[in-house]
Amino acid sequence: MITRTITPEIRKRLADKKAIIILGPRQTGKTTLIREVLKTEGAYLFLNGDDSLVREELENANTEKIRQLLGQFKIVFIDEAQRIENIGLALKIITDQFNDVRLIVSGSSALELNQKINEPLTGRKWEYKLFPISWQEFQNHYGYLAAKQQLELRLIYGMYPDVINAHANGEEKEVLQQLATSYLYKDVLTIGGLRKPDIIVKLLQALAYQLGNEISYNELANMLQIDKNTVSHYLDILEKTFVIFRLTSFSRNPRKEISTSKKIYFYDNGIRNSLISNFSALTFRRDKGALWENFLISERMKLNHYYHSYANTFFWRTKQQQEIDYLEDSEGVLKAYEFKYSSNSKAKVPLTFTRLYPDAAFEVVNPDNFLSFIMPNV
Repeated sequence: MITRTITPEIRKRLADKKAIIILGPRQTGKTTLIREVLKTEGAYLFLNGDDSLVREELENANTEKIRQLLGQFKIVFIDEAQRIENIGLALKIITDQFNDVRLIVSGSSALELNQKINEPLTGRKWEYKLFPISWQEFQNHYGYLAAKQQLELRLIYGMYPDVINAHANGEEKEVLQQLATSYLYKDVLTIGGLRKPDIIVKLLQALAYQLGNEISYNELANMLQIDKNTVSHYLDILEKTFVIFRLTSFSRNPRKEISTSKKIYFYDNGIRNSLISNFSALTFRRDKGALWENFLISERMKLNHYYHSYANTFFWRTKQQQEIDYLEDSEGVLKAYEFKYSSNSKAKVPLTFTRLYPDAAFEVVNPDNFLSFIMPNV
């Protein structure tokens, strides 16, 4: 088992009275993490929201019904809680009426779960996200050299625990196809009133082919023959179910800079590649630069989240097509990064950018120095 970065913090929060909420994509190891944390805590009650009987018991719960359900258990773990109607009320009853009960809740849809628990659990919860394995976790487990030797594989197959484990048997493709199906049919298509799975698949494939490029809602709408608002709605759902995330453009000078554009990235390279059924080696790929960019930005996102960095993240482009891949603005301190998969590739900061932001730091991130970008204290 690969040790997860947030494990010590979850252990510490167990001593609090607040509920612990862990969100993240399916199959990233949320259940495994929580079971590992609870291994030394004695007996606990496990309730799976995918189980119809569990949903029936909790959907219209009251204090007495929950008292019977909990019995003598002092720790309750509710998995896939977004599947349970009125789960917010049940969680509120547990946190308010059963002071000696510690509550842990997991879910794979931030959209559904947050809608159901945010108001009932205001001031009553600690919330965390668990992503696919981070490079720090991967390297800590396998060692620096073994991890570095798998860099190309991770760019192609991604960082899901089951995919990493499947490498020994050469079954990464099969595992990824199952994961992609789980994304599309277990979460994305069961919420938000989505009745056209073919549209979601086509949208995701279009996003996969445009990885690292700015997207146009109008262009996507015309391609899929749906309206722009529907595209926006679908993207919201895909983001809240941890399939994609958006990066907005940075601007303090709208006359010269683009300020409304967006780029789409995938939480995991492997899921992206499975959507277009392309697992070719990097040598034969035209999109290796985009894969490198997606890998670095997703890993940086994990780092910032796990270590509570509250930097705002962007890309930058001018109306004259000058561009910088990635920016972070933290309390007025601006850092700019350009991503190059070839260590021999040079990148020069655009003159317009240096004139507008003379105090900004600039760095090129390549396979020789990428660890300092995605790991702490390197």
